[in-house]
Amino acid sequence: MKQGKNPTRRQKGRLERARLSPADWLIVSQRADGSVVIQHRYTNTTRIIPASVG
Repeated sequence: MKQGKNPTRRQKGRLERARLSPADWLIVSQRADGSVVIQHRYTNTTRIIPASVG
């Protein structure tokens, strides 16, 4: 899997709306349908935030 990057200001707001802490999550990729693939900074678990959240 790709290396995660720090979220931008806009992505931090999206993580907060998904009730996740932006300090603990890294952005892996953005999909064409608008969803975002994120990875936890410490546990390496992967989640997908759907486009409807942001």
